[in-house]
Amino acid sequence: MPAERPETVTEQSVPAHLADTMSYRVATDVRALRGFVSAGALARGLPADRVELLTLAVSELATNTLQHTTGGGRVRLWAESGQLFCDVVDQGPTRALGRGMPAADAIRGRGLAIVERICDEVAVLTHPGETVVRIRLSL
Repeated sequence: MPAERPETVTEQSVPAHLADTMSYRVATDVRALRGFVSAGALARGLPADRVELLTLAVSELATNTLQHTTGGGRVRLWAESGQLFCDVVDQGPTRALGRGMPAADAIRGRGLAIVERICDEVAVLTHPGETVVRIRLSL
């Protein structure tokens, strides 16, 4: 019997009844957002060391939203079939994945590269009026 393949992030729909959501608009909201993500991930069974990675990834994405878009964003968090999913949603342009890590002396540009390295899967989805960076970590 073949091993069950986890659903990829682009195949995963957001189950409204299972997802917790938090909005953020200004830099001072990021601290509360990190707490929201950490608590939600722990409650869904993500191991503590992985919770730290998820929290870092969401913090990097939210910071990008606040630096490069207007209107803030929101985070959706849910778990299904042994996987934890997290969407970071904003009105910014589509982000390009597959970036290399910038040189050590670079001042910026590490956020998405870090997210891609610490999450099991990352995808960018676009819908009318919004961009979603969806990340997945195995529970």
